[in-house]
Order: sequence, then structure tokens, then C-alpha cells
Amino acid sequence: MILSSQVTRLPNGLRVATAAMTHVQSVSVGVWVGVGGRCEPAAWSGISHFIEHLLFKGTHRRSARQISEAIEGRGGEINAFTQEEDTCYFARVAADRTWDGLDVLLDMYLNPRLALEDIRRERAVVVEEIMMGRDQPQQVVDEVLGELMWPGHPLGRPLTGTPETIKNIGRREIRQYLWEMYVPANTVVAFAGSVDHQACVDRVRQYMADLPAGQPGRFAPVRTRLKRDRLCVVRKEIEQAHVALGIRTFGRHDPRRYALKLMSVVLGENMSSRLFQVVREEHGLAYAIQSGAHLFHDAGTLCISAGLDGERIDRALHLIIRELRRLRDEPVGPRELARARDYAVGQIRLGLEGTGSQMMWVGEQIRAYGRIVSPETIIEALQAVTVTDVQDLARHVLRPAGMSLAVVAPELPESAEDRLVEALNRVGG
Repeated sequence: MILSSQVTRLPNGLRVATAAMTHVQSVSVGVWVGVGGRCEPAAWSGISHFIEHLLFKGTHRRSARQISEAIEGRGGEINAFTQEEDTCYFARVAADRTWDGLDVLLDMYLNPRLALEDIRRERAVVVEEIMMGRDQPQQVVDEVLGELMWPGHPLGRPLTGTPETIKNIGRREIRQYLWEMYVPANTVVAFAGSVDHQACVDRVRQYMADLPAGQPGRFAPVRTRLKRDRLCVVRKEIEQAHVALGIRTFGRHDPRRYALKLMSVVLGENMSSRLFQVVREEHGLAYAIQSGAHLFHDAGTLCISAGLDGERIDRALHLIIRELRRLRDEPVGPRELARARDYAVGQIRLGLEGTGSQMMWVGEQIRAYGRIVSPETIIEALQAVTVTDVQDLARHVLRPAGMSLAVVAPELPESAEDRLVEALNRVGG
């Protein structure tokens, strides 16, 4: 668990956060920028992820090889990821290399070279990444479901963009995006491990204090009146069908998020969940089936996904719908809810044993809530969830109007599409 966390805001809005772990000999450093897929105009779809790639191609002080050697050549690790609302660059180093790790990350953030030749080469790399994703049915079904759930909205676009948008993003667009988004008011620098908070603040101040604040990242809000399509079937020559059922929910600030987490655990987050036991263990219809809640600032989804034989889609969906109706119509038993709660709490505690996970915790909490919400606070909220809370939530969100279904399958008769829509409608009847 987090032993000691602190946050300091510099005058220009940049926040420095630390989680002290005095018993370890390493430090994880993360530079979090409040920009991601839902911040992008349609013509620049994928630019956040593209920039994530480009920052590793070199700075005015270091080549791409020197960036990796400065961390990996000293026993550390460096990487990055792009999400819908955030991009994070991070490194894990030995404690005596903390300032080396910070220097590399902030050099990338402040001084990217953005050479035309690097942009040309990395554009080809990103396009290859997009095409590789199109060969992975699980990624395809997830992207199709996103388009169904968020039609015409940035949340419905793939984070990588498309080959067409990436090919049309040039150096001018990249520089403009960086100038607008990579600013102190939109940035958090997080440390976890063997660190002193004030020393971290002082060191970050040396790099960032004189920069103008800029503005926090902005994104298009989700309008509840967005039209939701119900079903999309993609026929693809693959060995196994992939199904993803999405249910529109609420954003991360809704107090019902704790009940949603436990409802998801009951449904399909582990091997003792209802969907795993029924669909896989009792009926042998799928090797993998799982559920998960994904919450953004002002909206969210509960997603159920499975890989199975194409001829078994109807049967599997029937069982999934049956379990959704049971959640809505029958209270979860106290013992089952207690097991789900113990699992969720255990995952929090187990997940915070390393410096990387604690750095992710403090960075994500500040970006999401503007403060560090302690694990104990979240655990207390999970402990307070009742059987009634879960059933009330199920009755509210498990409705046909809030559901969409994406299927990627080798063969599926057109008549099957009508049956799948009818199955969704049975949730409400």
C-alpha cells in the first residue's frame, strides 16, 4: 500500500507527486500529459499516439539510441502508452539513477527533435502497427464496439488513428499539438520509490518552473442523446469468432462506480465469476470470457467479451443475457458479494507492491480526480457497497437501449443478425 504520498503544484500549474517507499532500492518516474484519443480532431485522429512514438526518436541532446541507452544501459526500463484521456512516459531506474531517469523523460518532453526523416519513418511504423491490429480479431472487435457505442464521437475512434489520418499528419500539425497540449497546466510528474518529496519538487522546478502555464487539455463531452447502433457484424477469415457486448454506463466521478466494479467482478473478472463458470465450465462454449468496466471523465462502459466457435454465438449470447437478467432480477447473495469485494480489495493491495504500480496510481489519481485518492478510501467505499446497491445499479444500466454488440466471425448468416438483436432485447423482457 502507499506509505506516504504528497503533491505540490508549481505556480505554472504543473503538479509533482511522490509516493515514498523507503524499503525499496528503485524509483519509477512518470510524466503524465492530459492528452489522448478523445482530445483529437477527426482529421488528426491518432496524433497523440503518433507523438508518443516520435518522442522516442530523439531530442536536441540525444539520439533515439542514446535515449534507450541512458536508461536501459544502466539497468533500467523506459516505455510509454497512450489512452483516451492521457499519455504517459515512464522509466524505472535504480534509486541512485533517479535524476538520470527524470532528465531523459523531461528531455523528451521539452526538446523533441521532430526531424522530417524521423517523422517519415515513424509514420510508416505506425501504419504498420495499425495494419497489424487489423489482423488481430480481438482488437478489431474492440474497435468496432467503440464505433457502435460512441458514434461520431472521438471515443469511438481507434487510438492509433487510421492509415489515412496518419499519412496526413505532418510536422506542422505535430508541433502545433505539442505547443497546445504539452504544457505545465496539463502535466503531472510522478515519482514512486526511494524518494524525498521536496528533492523531487526542487529538481522538477529546475526544468519546468519558467515555462508558461498553458491550458489543461480539452475534449468533446459525451452527449446522452448520441444515437446508439445495436449490432455490427464483421465477416473475417479467422478460426474463431470474437464477440464484445458493450453497455453504456456513467463516468468515473459517479459514486456508483464502486457498485459497478463489484458487479463486473461478479459477472466475469475472474475464474469464479458467473460468466466463466456458466459459459466455459458448465457449457464449454468459450476458452476465454471476461468482463470489465472502463470509465472516462463523463461516460463509461461495462464490456463483456469472449472468443468462441462461430456456430455457438447464439447459445453463448443466450447464456450471457440470462446472467444479465439474473443480476437485474435477483439480488446477489451476500457471500458472493463478499467474495467479489475480497477479490477487488486484494487486487488493489497486490497491485501496489511495486514502484511502477504506485507511480501509476498517483499519476492516474491526480489526472482523474485532481488529487491522490488513497487506496484505503477506495477500499472503504467498496466495503460499503450493499446487495441492494448492486441490484439497483443492474436495474438501471442493464437495459437493451444501452447495449451494443460487435461480432467478428468467419461466417455468419444474415438471419443470425436478427436473432442477435432479439437476444439483446430479451434483457428487458
